Amino acid sequence: MRKLLLPTPGHSLLLFVVWLLLNKSVSPGHILLGALLAILIPLLTNRLRNPHPGIRRPVKALLYLFRVLGDILVANLQVARLIIRPHMALRPSFVEVPLDISGDLPITVLASTITLTPGTVSADVSDDRSRLLLHVLHLEDEEELISTIKTRYEKPLKEIFAC
Repeated sequence: MRKLLLPTPGHSLLLFVVWLLLNKSVSPGHILLGALLAILIPLLTNRLRNPHPGIRRPVKALLYLFRVLGDILVANLQVARLIIRPHMALRPSFVEVPLDISGDLPITVLASTITLTPGTVSADVSDDRSRLLLHVLHLEDEEELISTIKTRYEKPLKEIFAC
């Protein structure tokens, strides 16, 4: 019965605490509404969850996270340099990257990784999930960008998710 009412107790508790913190109040009304939301939201969204994310190489996933964090830092500095130098002509462009990975979760992680890195945004995934459309703030070499994404991000994700 408890599993039916609270499919993810940790999420429910987190939602309840965040609700109270955001409202800066522990009045009975906020407690009641927070408890109601903490029960209803996980119940309504439970079928959207993937109970088995399919991570086959957790250590590799942790190394991937550190790589992405480092790349975000470097990309922030590169974008700042582009913005500070007003005389530098930007070459914004759209680029299609062919995908070798499959599955919604690995593609979503790749698209999110690219979007988190300043200067690039994942704009679309093709209907057949074989291509990812990116917008790049300053494109110098399309082939080099595609190669970098495939070797630096897609290849490790292929190993992490075994796809």
